[in-house]
Amino acid sequence: MEQTIRPIEAADNLGMASVIREVMTEFGAVGEGFSIEDPEVDGMFEAYAGEGHCFNVVVRAGRVLGGAGVAPLQGGVAGVCELRKMYVAGEARGLGVGRDLMKLCLRQAFELGIERCYLETLGSMGRARKLYQGFGFQDIPGPLGDTGHGGRDKWMMLELKPSNA
Repeated sequence: MEQTIRPIEAADNLGMASVIREVMTEFGAVGEGFSIEDPEVDGMFEAYAGEGHCFNVVVRAGRVLGGAGVAPLQGGVAGVCELRKMYVAGEARGLGVGRDLMKLCLRQAFELGIERCYLETLGSMGRARKLYQGFGFQDIPGPLGDTGHGGRDKWMMLELKPSNA
């Protein structure tokens, strides 16, 4: 059965929250300093409804299997967005879903006039890091902005241009 990627709808909130909690728990990324504790987890549709925000979900047979979005980097400089809440349920990994989500998010960021895309991740998320590197993200020495995610240990940046967006 084929999956589709589309903008998040209010009815997707519960499914996306479930995916985030499943994946973060799988990687031991629970507790203070991790995005699993963010208030937006239970209201992703509302959290990404603002200008300069977009969030997309992967849906198969009416069930949310993952998602990712971009938003201005809180406490960051103009022209920098953050790739946020990119999570794919285990059953959907290895099917190109992450790649397709990434392509869409980077294109949306570029269309919004964003110059650079920042992300935070964990060293233990090796497959995700490999995906990010495949799109040209490069490691940077430390965190940017004010994301509130002190539990992360890897930070990456990508210069957006037509060839990678």
